[in-house]
Amino acid sequence: MKTGLVLEGGALRTIFSAGVCDAFLDGGLPLPDYTVGVSAGIAYGVSYLSRQSRRNLQLITHYAGDRRYMGWRNLANPRNRSYFGLKFAYETIPNELIPFDYDAFEAYPGTVEAVVTNLNTGRAEYRPVPRRDSPNLLLEATCAIPLMFPIIWVDGQPYLDGGCADAIPWRRAFEAGCDRVAVVLTRERNYYKKGDGSLRALGRVFRKYPAFMDTLRGRSERYNACREELFALEREGRVLVIEPEDTLGCSRTEKNLDTLRALWQEGYFAGRRSLRDLQRFWTEA
Repeated sequence: MKTGLVLEGGALRTIFSAGVCDAFLDGGLPLPDYTVGVSAGIAYGVSYLSRQSRRNLQLITHYAGDRRYMGWRNLANPRNRSYFGLKFAYETIPNELIPFDYDAFEAYPGTVEAVVTNLNTGRAEYRPVPRRDSPNLLLEATCAIPLMFPIIWVDGQPYLDGGCADAIPWRRAFEAGCDRVAVVLTRERNYYKKGDGSLRALGRVFRKYPAFMDTLRGRSERYNACREELFALEREGRVLVIEPEDTLGCSRTEKNLDTLRALWQEGYFAGRRSLRDLQRFWTEA
């Protein structure tokens, strides 16, 4: 049986997923055969696959309030052009300050994919995460929120946040041959995504990419339909879904450490509660 794990994004709100994954590590749950994530879902998820428990919690509590990590000055910097300090977040932290264990990640025997959105086609692409990419360019691309990041170029193609085209890539997990799929969401079960009020601004910035703009216009409807179908599969016993009961008002750029720690803790408790069910789900035929 091939097991799969799907990690939704949500920038700093994804600290909930980090808590879930830390509970999995503490509980001795075997790593899945296949992992796919979007944005911070996979950017945080690689620390789970390298078995670095609480690394994401340490990172966020140390640097959420650090201007080098995120802030409007970074966006105004012509050498950065992102709300997040790209070199600091994707190189200095993992390679110097809170080291990422590239050896352990390379030793993970499963498949790891990050979702990115190709601006030329408007479609999601599912790219293998390199095991020793110290600039972490693909992780930049999957996290690249429109208007808050520059376009990230990988292999000559322009990419932005994978959530634009496929925010919860559970279908990809089944396409990859998974039999049992666990999905970690970062929104409450009753959440309903409304229309995007920034479409006019997005249209001006990305007018050279009409296919991408078509994708953005249908994003809310696709997201809500995706969740409805996911919950239907859960009722059929084909997926196991873990979601926060309350995101505590945590925003994508949250800096309140009490809120971030509390949401990590909510994720940790949710992970502990689901541990036995997921163990059975992933092992019983």
